[in-house]
Formats: sequence, C-alpha cells, structure tokens
Amino acid sequence: MAGSQHQARRVIIASLIGTSLEWYDFFLYGTAAILVFNELFFPTFEPLTGTFLAFTTYAIGFVARPVGGIVFGHFGDRVGRKNVLIITLLIMGVATVLIGLLPGYPTIGAAAPLLLVTFRFLQGLGLGGEWGGAVLMSIEHGDPRRRGLNASWPQVGVPAGNLLAAAALGVMSLTLSDEAFLSWGWRIPFLLSGVLVIVGLWIRLRISESPLFTEVERNNQKARMPVIDVIRSHPRALLAAIAARVGVDVAFYTFALFIVQYVSGTLGLDRTVGLNAVLIGSACQLVLIPLFGTLSDRYGRRPVYLIGAVSAGIWVFAFFPLLDTRSTPLIILAAVIALITHAAMYGPQAAFIAELFSTRLRYSGASMGYQIAGVLGGALAPIISLALLQATGTTVAISLYVVVTLVITVIGLALAPETRDLDLATAEPTAEPTAKTAR
Repeated sequence: MAGSQHQARRVIIASLIGTSLEWYDFFLYGTAAILVFNELFFPTFEPLTGTFLAFTTYAIGFVARPVGGIVFGHFGDRVGRKNVLIITLLIMGVATVLIGLLPGYPTIGAAAPLLLVTFRFLQGLGLGGEWGGAVLMSIEHGDPRRRGLNASWPQVGVPAGNLLAAAALGVMSLTLSDEAFLSWGWRIPFLLSGVLVIVGLWIRLRISESPLFTEVERNNQKARMPVIDVIRSHPRALLAAIAARVGVDVAFYTFALFIVQYVSGTLGLDRTVGLNAVLIGSACQLVLIPLFGTLSDRYGRRPVYLIGAVSAGIWVFAFFPLLDTRSTPLIILAAVIALITHAAMYGPQAAFIAELFSTRLRYSGASMGYQIAGVLGGALAPIISLALLQATGTTVAISLYVVVTLVITVIGLALAPETRDLDLATAEPTAEPTAKTAR
C-alpha cells in the first residue's frame, strides 16, 4: 500500500511538472503575441490590426488542440498513457524552441509568419494530447476518494505555466530596453523551454503506467477505434464535457490574456501593469485550484463548478469598470477575484470530464471534450473580445459575451450526472454512467 501511495504521489508530481511546462510554452506564445509578435511578424500593418493578426496565429494553437486530442487520445487508449505523455512533451518543447530561433519579417519576409503559424500548430498538437494523459494518470493511480484533488494538480499547471511565462517575459521586459527586448530579449524564455523539457522528460520516464489501463490491456478490452466508440457510446457525455468547458475557457482568456491587451493597448498603461495583475492572480490559483478540487470530493463536482460559473458571470460586470479606473491596485483586485472564480470551475473540471468516460475510452473522450471546447472558447475569446470592443466601443458587449458562454457551461453541467461517486474500475459502464448508491 505504501509503495502504491508513493507511486501515486510520483505520478501526480510528474503530471503537475509536465503540464506546467506545456502551459508555460503555450502561454509564452500568447503573451508574446500581445507584446512582440505584432511588431516582429506583422510590421506592415497598423498596430491594432497587427495585434489582431497575432491573436489569429495564437488561435491556431487551439485549432490544433482537438487534432492532438483525437490523435494522441487514440494512442493513449491503444498503447498507454505514459508513452503518449513523453511524445507530447517533446513536440511542445521542440516547437517552442524553434519559435525562439525564428527570424522576423524584416529578415525572411512572408516565411516568418508562415513558420510561426506552423510552430504554433505543433504547440497546440502537443498540448492537445497532454491534458488528457496527465489527468488520467493522476486519477487512475490515486485514491478514488480524492480524485477531485488528484485531478486538480494537472490543472494547477495552467496558472503555474502562466506564471512562469508572464514572469519570464516580464523579467526580460524590465531588465532590457524596448529595443533589446524586441530584438532578442523575448527569445530567451522560448529557448529556456529546451532545458525545462529535458527535466520534464527525466521525471516522466520514471513513472509507471496507469493501473486501470494495464488492467484493460491485460483483459484485451482495448477499443479498436476509440474516437468512433466515444461518439457512438458516450454522445451525451461528450456534449456535456464540451458545453461545461466552453464558458470556463472564455472567462479565463478574458481574465488572464485579454486583460493584458486591454490595459496596455486600450487604456495606454505600461504593459507590466496587466502582466503583474495576472501574475498575482495566477499565484492565488496555485492554492485555490487544489482547494476547489478537494471541495468537489466532499460536496460533488457540479455544485462547486456551478458556484464558480455564477460568480464569474457576476464578476465580469465589475471586472472592466475596475480596469477602467487605471488604478494599479484595483486592476490587481479585478484580476485576482476573476481568477478565483475561474479556479472554482477549474478545480473540479478535470475529474468531472474524465469521470464521464469508461477506462477503455477515457483518454479519447476526455481529450475530445476538453479540446473541442478550447476551440469554441479560448481560441476565439481574444479575437471576439477585440472585435466587440472595436465594433461597440464598450466592454459591456464583452461582458455579455462571457455571460452567454457561462450559461452554456451551466447547461453542460445539467446534462451530466454527478460524477464524484462513479466507479472508474468498471471496465465497460453503460453509455451514460450512473453513480454508485454509497460512497
């Protein structure tokens, strides 16, 4: 038992570190798209259009994520979780380093943005396969009574990665002149990813395969075509997973990414103001996401998730007025409370989505639900927010957009059963799983 607990802890630590590195790479691009890429890769356009184009290349990563989820989900359900996680980490790391080495538009012309899009697609491909495997390894190794907490640790990789990315670019921005930062300073955090990936690979090579997957493999119960089987046997679960995640994604990218563009571009404040607000909010999430994951183990996934969705829908109407004050403390307050509401949704989310699918289809089902929602939510959120701001001249339209997507999230929660008490060891549950009568 002690050995099993030790292995579970090792797997959870490996999942946390691995997802943190993956999200560091992914968010590094998003922050650089705001601060650098519009000038470096789209210099022939006026600033707002250049930012819009940079956001568009940023969205390519989200488009690639469902592809990665489908491809690596298939192999995760066929050959195992551990092997796929090693591959996804390598893909993400190589793509990020190549972005750091990429010459700008003045040097190689139109090839620069084209290669940027290619490397961004590879980033999305790697991340699309990463999330499902990291979450599944955490919940399939750990104590069934603590699945909400265990699955929340890979979720912590999001604020951890965001924190690392914002901090890395923030340090470069603060210590270098604007000319040096735009010339070469922004590249250092991208190149640093190569070192971090080596550390992540060393850790992942030391963990064991998921015991639930090993049991499926031993009993020769692996699905031949997991993606098709998910659509055929778990259609409601897949729809619920997508819907439940959409609003969470839109809220997050409004609160943690669009804020940087709005504070520096629209309000004309120093770019460090928005970055610092996100840094502080992300630091709070490091503690709060596991806390809300733990609460979901006690009170259920859906109640905790719902409280977060309602809170985010209310707070978004205070969020932009606080930014408009141009007061640094109030901007920080806006970001911190916004990211607290996100943590309430994000803490139970991983367990909630993964628990909807049987072991033989869980990698494909969870990855598809999570990553398809990423395209509908996070990929479009910065672009739609910027377009709404341009078209209406007011942030009220953005707030209403966030609320509409959060309503979709609430509908997704209503479509699904409470998953806290589901038996993950059941080899082939019914198409729509039912809870055990006792905990």
